[in-house]
Amino acid sequence: MPARTVAAALLSIFTWTSAAHAASQTIPASAEGQVEFNTPSGNIGCIYTPKGGTSTYQPQDGGPELSCSRVKPSYVTVILGPKGPATLIKNPGEQGCCSDVNKLGYGNSWSKGPFSCQSSTKGLSCTGSNGHGFFLSKAKATAK
Repeated sequence: MPARTVAAALLSIFTWTSAAHAASQTIPASAEGQVEFNTPSGNIGCIYTPKGGTSTYQPQDGGPELSCSRVKPSYVTVILGPKGPATLIKNPGEQGCCSDVNKLGYGNSWSKGPFSCQSSTKGLSCTGSNGHGFFLSKAKATAK
């Protein structure tokens, strides 16, 4: 088989594999409907809480709610609810982020309720159906 044919075949397999990997990722929910995931670096972790909350946690506005925390270089938390802009908390006090849970792979997206997130090597970007959202990375944390 000519080298050009082999190279073309390998390129098509690589392209197909990469395209197949860059997709919507399903992450299972707990019995009470919460979904937890981290970025592959382990520096950012998120918890989705459904409308009505759980037996141990009630979102301030009744939910649903997406809360994500970044560990380094400084600990911050962003909370996105169904209405209004995301809230960036620069010194949340509590620092329990990023246990060993499912990873949202780079290039993949996740969505539940009104929220969707996109993971990349540059950081994590999440938005609500109301157009508000946030971006977290090691370099910056912004909320809108």
